[in-house]
Amino acid sequence: MTDKTVLNATHRELGARMVDFGGWDMPISYGSQIEEHHAVRQGAGMFDVSHMTVVDLTGERTRDFLRKLVANNVDKLTKSGKALYTCMLNEEGGVIDDLIVYFLREDFFRLVVNAATREKDLKWIEKQATAFGVAVRERPEFGMIAVQGPTAREKVLGLLPEETRVRVEKLGKFAAAEVEGPDGMPLFIARTGYTGEDGFEIVVPESRTVDLWKALHAAGVVPAGLGARDTLRLEAGMNLYGQDMDDTVTPWEAALAWTISLDEGRDFIGRQALEKQKASGVPRVMVGLVLDEKGVLRHGQKVLTANGEGEILSGSFAPTLNRAVAFARIPVGEPGDVRVDIRGKEVPVRVVKFPFVRDGKPQPGIADA
Repeated sequence: MTDKTVLNATHRELGARMVDFGGWDMPISYGSQIEEHHAVRQGAGMFDVSHMTVVDLTGERTRDFLRKLVANNVDKLTKSGKALYTCMLNEEGGVIDDLIVYFLREDFFRLVVNAATREKDLKWIEKQATAFGVAVRERPEFGMIAVQGPTAREKVLGLLPEETRVRVEKLGKFAAAEVEGPDGMPLFIARTGYTGEDGFEIVVPESRTVDLWKALHAAGVVPAGLGARDTLRLEAGMNLYGQDMDDTVTPWEAALAWTISLDEGRDFIGRQALEKQKASGVPRVMVGLVLDEKGVLRHGQKVLTANGEGEILSGSFAPTLNRAVAFARIPVGEPGDVRVDIRGKEVPVRVVKFPFVRDGKPQPGIADA
């Protein structure tokens, strides 16, 4: 049975094309995926992300628990509202999920985890929390809307009461605040996102989610579907769980070394496996690919390098670049002239550093050929 967010009927009223996404009935587009992509890069777009899972952790030893649970160090979080992107690993160092941790109080942290991994995440978190006396509470009574783009903050701030607006305007990146929104609606506003653009991810009571969506739409924010969200996050160099990484892939192999804190004295789950792999040599690396001729790079295509075969992870036409790009996992070492097997034809591609797009603009050298 397919789950539906509280905005399902609203998407259908807007003429959205709906698809099954990890067991959820979600909009892939409202007409033109490319137009929605450009709306986010050039103005402001909004996404229904109510399928994401909000999990609240409470208890005196919550920080100790998170120091054990995740690979990044939550001791970086010292100010209420600050957020941290990290991975939750198994004992072999594989990624169970990537998630955001919010510090609210010393005895209260909030997690936002992926929808497709909800059940296994909750089981793993609850199992590990027992020894620390931490209470784990899923919050299905919330909806969530992401508002992204160069004018996204302006659009959201314009809807807020003056006192709230001043607080939210001061939010730095990767920070959140609990505030009062229009008509008294309680909001948890985080300056985070999955598009490479500035903006907010807003947690709102399910009973007020439709009201907030309609207010944003009336303010000129363009509804955007999963199709645009995928091309935006790929251009921005952001991993998709289940496609670019999973529990058989370590952060070293998923270009997520920056999310690992090998700080002294902290024995997080998976640390020993990560240290062992690093010492013996990481066998595979994740790279960016650009296809300069016509064609599309797609998940599962074979990548041929001087050191052996790899494969395309995420691949798509990139509207901002007007060409196809992809993430690929390939054997470590100088790759030489790299080709992708597209329907039996070996097509040359360029290996580049990602993100492909930063602050709405192609990175130098990405679209020059």
